[in-house]
Amino acid sequence: MRRLLPRNYLFTILGIAVGVGGLVALGAMAERITRFIDGGDRFVLGQISVAGEGMGMGTGFTAGGLLRAAKIAEIARVPGVAAVQPQVMLPLNPSTSQFLTLTQELILGVDPGVRMPNREFRDLPVREGRPLRAGERGVAVVGADFATARGLRAGSRLELSGRAFEVVGVLDKTLTAPDRFAIVPLEDARDLWLRRDPLLVQVFAGGGMTRADLNSGAAVAWVDGVDPDALARRLQADVPGLNVTIPGELSRLLRQSTAFFSALLFGIGVLGLVIGGLSLANTVTAAVFERIRDFGIKRALGATDGQLLREILGEALAVSVSGGAIGIGLALAVGALVDARVLRQGQQLFLFSPRLLGFALVFSVILGALAASYATLRIVRLSPAEAIRRGA
Repeated sequence: MRRLLPRNYLFTILGIAVGVGGLVALGAMAERITRFIDGGDRFVLGQISVAGEGMGMGTGFTAGGLLRAAKIAEIARVPGVAAVQPQVMLPLNPSTSQFLTLTQELILGVDPGVRMPNREFRDLPVREGRPLRAGERGVAVVGADFATARGLRAGSRLELSGRAFEVVGVLDKTLTAPDRFAIVPLEDARDLWLRRDPLLVQVFAGGGMTRADLNSGAAVAWVDGVDPDALARRLQADVPGLNVTIPGELSRLLRQSTAFFSALLFGIGVLGLVIGGLSLANTVTAAVFERIRDFGIKRALGATDGQLLREILGEALAVSVSGGAIGIGLALAVGALVDARVLRQGQQLFLFSPRLLGFALVFSVILGALAASYATLRIVRLSPAEAIRRGA
């Protein structure tokens, strides 16, 4: 190893490590935001969300007025509808409102006996514990970020709006909205809704509605081969008194609203490549030129250009791999420290994907080899005497 990494290359390795570390850290931030936006897009494209007309205590993609059981039955009879899942979606903190619920903590009430209609999330992955079961009450399954922010595990106690729930499961990370959900049985969510909305209690107590009418919305699945956007428009036309989100339009709205972030991601990627690339190339080139006298002496003693190139390339590759690996380790350590702090609030800033780490290592090796080859070509154009004179 000492033969491959001469002592003069110590600061070269450190310089490469700093450049690669910066590249990986910026890339990990960009990767996290990209996956978040893509996950949100998949989520909204996976179902048709409907709610009653007007505004109520509900929130999220099903925000609107009450969606009564009779309306749900009408929706289910529309040709092309495969399934309808009544839902109650409430903000964990009613005083906050965040864009499209993708970063908002929500209480989601569902019927555990009905399969999730979202085509992209048929079964939410459970990392610990188990999913909800039909007929259960007083239990909850929480998203990964929701659990991390509160230190919850399977078997923990969770209080929602003054009512205690047992956490029976923790979801695996989805990098989108469900990471911040507390999912409870539909009947429990209806109870929480009644606790929060005094006006709704008065309407319910006055008769004219049953508990089955207490829905903030519903998720609609479509039959295979049916165009979801066309079905959503058909629901608008055939079932009066609905707020219907058209998946394609909501996806376009999401993409347009996050266009700034997309441009920011591109800028982060370019900046990371430029900074990391220039730092690495300049460091390797400078390190090779610092040894120009040694190479001049070797040429004077009979070393061929090919032998010189192989020696320099071997050293440059070893230095680049070492610096790249240290830089990746540095970025991982910084990312872990930062994420450990922000995860307490249910956030995550970095996503170190295997493709990002592999790209960073390959990038450092290729750029290091190119920089070393450039420096070698400059050196071999000099006579041995000139190389020795310049390195003196």
